[in-house]
Amino acid sequence: MAVQEARQCGADQDGGGCPHCDGAGHRRAVAAFLARRDELATGHGVPAALAHSPVASRQWVSDELAQSARTVTASGREAGPARLGRVYRGTLAAVWGAVFALLLGQALTAVGTGWTGTRTAALGAAVLSALALTAAARLHRERGGVLAPLVGEDRRLSTSRTVAAGWLLLSVFAVLLLSLRLAGGADGVDLGLRRGAGLLAVFALVSGVAVTARLVVSLRVAARRLQKVRADRPRPADLLCDDDGHASLGDVQYVLVAGAVLLLAAVRLGRTPDRLPELPWALVLLLAVSAAGYLAGKCAEGGRPKVFSVVRAREAGDLDAPIRTGDDIEIRGTGFVPAGAAGPEPLTRLVVRIGPVHAHVPLVPVPGGFANPTDTALTVPLPADVEPGRVEVSVVTAAGVETNRVTIDVVD
Repeated sequence: MAVQEARQCGADQDGGGCPHCDGAGHRRAVAAFLARRDELATGHGVPAALAHSPVASRQWVSDELAQSARTVTASGREAGPARLGRVYRGTLAAVWGAVFALLLGQALTAVGTGWTGTRTAALGAAVLSALALTAAARLHRERGGVLAPLVGEDRRLSTSRTVAAGWLLLSVFAVLLLSLRLAGGADGVDLGLRRGAGLLAVFALVSGVAVTARLVVSLRVAARRLQKVRADRPRPADLLCDDDGHASLGDVQYVLVAGAVLLLAAVRLGRTPDRLPELPWALVLLLAVSAAGYLAGKCAEGGRPKVFSVVRAREAGDLDAPIRTGDDIEIRGTGFVPAGAAGPEPLTRLVVRIGPVHAHVPLVPVPGGFANPTDTALTVPLPADVEPGRVEVSVVTAAGVETNRVTIDVVD
């Protein structure tokens, strides 16, 4: 299983740079973890006193990797404030850069035709919007500035919130533009509902989708039908991907359709700045269908982890036998490693409940990731404190969700 933390940081074994992270300490911690994992995966670095015992050496390797993973996580937390400061400054630069780009475009297109009141109103609306965003960013500068309202409780950028924020900005800009035109004494400014009904319907739709998506996720997490593991930080890819970083069709189609309709609304506003952009009802319906598909995906994603069976792990050359204390048991099922929990630190929180005993699942490294645990199977030694007899076995995932219980027979 791939190590997401290492992949996302992109550091190499020689301590190379991390393009996504701030802080040399975090880069060094990631590089040290990668080097240590690959060294232990090849059998090197294990103390000679433990080499004769496969069980002891495996436990020692797992503890070493768990400690190294905690070091990586701690260094990432230390780098968090600096990273958020860069996001805060970068988003403000992008906002005022957009204002400057509008000014430059207005100046270039005014050559030969002259400066008009509409251009002044548009520039004024852009400046007022930028000032409002700057004030909001300063209030949330410790959480990323402008992007703070777009980040969900799981530290990922929310697709539904981002789409709603895009339509909010367009709506505010349109109202400010028309307000400034009215203040400048322009004639023919139309604020009627007939032309703005489509914009109103779309804004209500995307806002409702944002609220509904959050409600659906919250209810499914509370009902243990969805496992949520917090990310280390938000990334732009969150808008188009699921928690595991894989492209999500529901998110992609919703962003594309909403973005295309938003672009059309912006073009119509630019061509007819004396009224709210008129949106065809066919496009409103298209966006509604896209939103329905997005919400359906939210309702269908994830699922409860489940244990199907528990068997005695058998190595080559072993005889078939019942489960005894000290044997390795293999638990087969699904959902043991939820989306977003494939990194080394979340894997260390995976626990197997065997009767009254809680056994942590050992990490078994292989070049590029881990062989144990996986999403569908995990192997754990049966603790010596487990009494012979009928014992119930269940798994507690990194998200804190416990599976169903399966009964096994342990003999002397």
